Amino acid sequence: MADFIYLLIYKFVKFIAFLPFGDKVFKFIAFCFFKLDFKHTRIMRVNLGFCFPNLNDFEAYKIIAKTYENFAFFASEFFKNQSLDKEQILKKANLINEDYLLDALNSGRPIIVQTAHYGNWEFFSLAMAAKFGKVSIIGRNLDSKVMDKILSKQRRKFDIELIPKKGSAKQILSALNSKRRLGVLVDQNAGNDGIECQFFGKKISHTPAVSIFAKKTNALIIPAFARRNDKNPNLIDIIFFEPIDVNLLGDDAIKIATQMQSDATQKIISQKPDEYFWMHKKFKHFYEEIYL
Repeated sequence: MADFIYLLIYKFVKFIAFLPFGDKVFKFIAFCFFKLDFKHTRIMRVNLGFCFPNLNDFEAYKIIAKTYENFAFFASEFFKNQSLDKEQILKKANLINEDYLLDALNSGRPIIVQTAHYGNWEFFSLAMAAKFGKVSIIGRNLDSKVMDKILSKQRRKFDIELIPKKGSAKQILSALNSKRRLGVLVDQNAGNDGIECQFFGKKISHTPAVSIFAKKTNALIIPAFARRNDKNPNLIDIIFFEPIDVNLLGDDAIKIATQMQSDATQKIISQKPDEYFWMHKKFKHFYEEIYL
């Protein structure tokens, strides 16, 4: 019964996405969430205040409102992208600093693309697979089997493999050894499983998983993020950062490489904070009291 309801909602929302005024409907829904989702808007205000202490209430209000609007845009894009082929996906992708990735690919070493819950991360994996071939991403299956089947169909079309988060070490190593590009989102609070890093001058618990796998497999880490193009909202900028080579970082390589990933995420957020997923409790491990 639950799967039937999920499917019904999916088809209804997809129908709206393709209407001439569909974007306006999504924007209105985003506005309603912004006004009524008190729990998450409060978390967002706390996180913004922690990262940007000089931000006044009105500025924070604008960023939060715009964040919800961006989520609505990416939700609409998700439905529209379901029917696109590789060429159509690539027409929407504007690759910036692509040479960083091309040089890494030419090195023959395994590649781990480190990204975050920033911008249109679902489109990011489609564009990477369309442009550079087979991709593996670490994530979790959806609770709804029917919805997971729909999403998996799109990923298979682009040769995107989903590796479950739990018990995934063997699959990750296999993907890297077979030269699949590995995509990992690593910006959420890692709790006791993480190591201490800095983020906007505050302590966070950051997963060292990417650094550890890069060390084991001699992989290069490429921080990269997908966000809306400022001049053309129908384009998605995919921005690549300079590779991180764990083997060149000395005795404390895991710690340094992990901090560099946090720095890359901070840099992209600083440029355009309204596309970050501010709703999660990023600083909870060291500053739990700020969310009480």
